[in-house]
Amino acid sequence: MDLLKEYLAKQSDRLKPSSMGHRIRFIRSLFRFAFEEGHIIKNPTPKLREPKLEKRIPKFLIEEDVINLKIACDSLRERALLEFLYCTGCRVGEVHRLDIEDINWESCSAIVHSKGSKQREVYFATECKVWLKRYLKSREDSCKALFVTESFPLLKSWQLVERLQ
Repeated sequence: MDLLKEYLAKQSDRLKPSSMGHRIRFIRSLFRFAFEEGHIIKNPTPKLREPKLEKRIPKFLIEEDVINLKIACDSLRERALLEFLYCTGCRVGEVHRLDIEDINWESCSAIVHSKGSKQREVYFATECKVWLKRYLKSREDSCKALFVTESFPLLKSWQLVERLQ
């Protein structure tokens, strides 16, 4: 145990707390495996604790950044997608699974499928609704996905990714 503590003390001088936490979890896992497989008599790591991590303030866009992003949009699809992401705070992985039928136009809301097979309702502004309607009106396909790729309009974006892999 002393050798392990000495090793970790040397590592803590050069590693960030988050990396040190990864290192400690790895070491605990390795020793747990060795103990369960009978390679060692006693697991020396149960009392090892990860360093406390300071809470980080999330990064965000200032209004000027958002305006520049809106100006940089080349198509109705890009603008509608940007508006939706910005208004709802959804992850890209949630948005690419959205179907048109998931949108409630009267309440300006959508049902998104979150991590862990959970569903949640998100709301968007009237400006977003306008851009979504413009984008949908410009489409010439019958795909039920809200956002389709421009190259393969009958495929949802996640289907295209799977197809290319």
